[in-house]
Amino acid sequence: MSSLGAAFRLAWAGWILTREGVIAALPGDELYGLPRLGWRIARLLTRRRAIGRGRSERLAQAVARLGPSYVKLGQFLATRPDVVGNEIALDLSLLQDRMRTFPQEQSIVAIEASLGRTVGDLYARLGDPVAAASIAQVHWAEVAHSDSVSKVAVKVIRPGVRKAFFRDLESFFLAARLQERYIPYTRRLRPVEVTQTLAETTKIEMDLRLEAAALSELGENTKNDPGFRVPSVDWERTGRDVLTLEWVDGIKMSDIEGLRAAGHDLKLIAANLIQSFLRHTLRDGFFHADMHPGNLFVEDDGTIVAVDLGIAGRLDKKERRFLAEILYGFITRDYFRVAEVHFEAGYVPRHFNVAGFAQAIRAIGEPIHGQPAETISMARLLTLLFEVTEIFDMQTRPELVLLQKTMVVVEGVARTLDPAFNMWKTSEPVVSHWIKDNLGPRGMLADARDGANALLTLARQAPDLAARTERLSREIDLMAEHGLRFDPATANAIGKAEARHTRSGRAALWVIALTLVWIAIQLA
Repeated sequence: MSSLGAAFRLAWAGWILTREGVIAALPGDELYGLPRLGWRIARLLTRRRAIGRGRSERLAQAVARLGPSYVKLGQFLATRPDVVGNEIALDLSLLQDRMRTFPQEQSIVAIEASLGRTVGDLYARLGDPVAAASIAQVHWAEVAHSDSVSKVAVKVIRPGVRKAFFRDLESFFLAARLQERYIPYTRRLRPVEVTQTLAETTKIEMDLRLEAAALSELGENTKNDPGFRVPSVDWERTGRDVLTLEWVDGIKMSDIEGLRAAGHDLKLIAANLIQSFLRHTLRDGFFHADMHPGNLFVEDDGTIVAVDLGIAGRLDKKERRFLAEILYGFITRDYFRVAEVHFEAGYVPRHFNVAGFAQAIRAIGEPIHGQPAETISMARLLTLLFEVTEIFDMQTRPELVLLQKTMVVVEGVARTLDPAFNMWKTSEPVVSHWIKDNLGPRGMLADARDGANALLTLARQAPDLAARTERLSREIDLMAEHGLRFDPATANAIGKAEARHTRSGRAALWVIALTLVWIAIQLA
């Protein structure tokens, strides 16, 4: 029944997307066969009032009708241009996560249930909501101290949002499984794995304690950085469903005229934004992954304050090294080294030729050199990079895609501040400094120290490893003698799982087909 409900919800979502003209707005001229027929039918079924709208406006209208879960899906897919393409990702990134506020009484219930104290005990005053999104809304409030009163922002989870999201998540998984089964060329993009990532990131985003921890970590990492900070967390007034933060007084980075009127140097802010982001990424391996203008404020002294850290990205030391070398290779036009790094990282299968891949990288890098600063686009470069990596069977790397998407967004914000902004020239000091510190003599000493620690850890585990090796050897001997065997319970579970997936896929297709027939009858 759960799969049946998911199929109905998926069919309904498809109908809404069709009626609002989203499917008709997709580039369907190059399709053929059934997909092209479906695209033509979608054009006929589009509402008349939707025909005159742009694609992003149609998408916004459809998502508004579908509800909060689809807002989060759209925002998430905006971080995956490798899955939906750069143009669609850009449209999705323009989605405004603005919802109606819910009654203050419900916020009070959520706060008191989460923290186990009355609102009157926690806050001197709890004001009306100032903003509302798909997952939570924000109130202003005041906290009384022994000798003063401070203003804070209180973020409260929207009632019922978890249940609604995980109900719709079933439909997302069903769509991903159908896509993997019936559209073979998309399997490289791992749609089920992408959906699983959405489930995990949203689950984290719906626990405000984890957002508080991310803010705290980023705050510690950047406490000595010039011109960048995040608001401090009031841990006493933070729980799973409520997050209390320092109130930020500043101008939103989307208010260009306001920044200019306040006397800020927009070029300096643009450079500071890019360099701060790269420092967080390369130095710390932890970065704010939702740095759109609505989440960035500029204080009177020009300091950038980033809020809403529900989406964050991480890179380990090895990934950071590869990233720095790839960026530096593009900056210095060392395309062969960029290609070598892709092979060393295991991004490109070994059966391809390094020189051939370097040639493809050169085709991407050369157009960005010698051009005026305002024409050098990171978004265009990433579009070409995705096309090339598909040719060379490079598998999707979710952590790198999130980083690349964030770089595109940050570059876009910088260009709104400074139309002549040069991403590469501004990045070079941070990237070259990191390479000098981490790939030079100091970096070699650090790698040697890490290697010695790894060998010491391995030596300590030697007795346990020897015992495991002996057991594995015996199991291999038995397997060679008797073949691979499953115990009855495992074999039975595999058979049931396969049968269940087959039935659910067929049921979903029938439900979608019957829904389309019903829609056609209604329109007749």
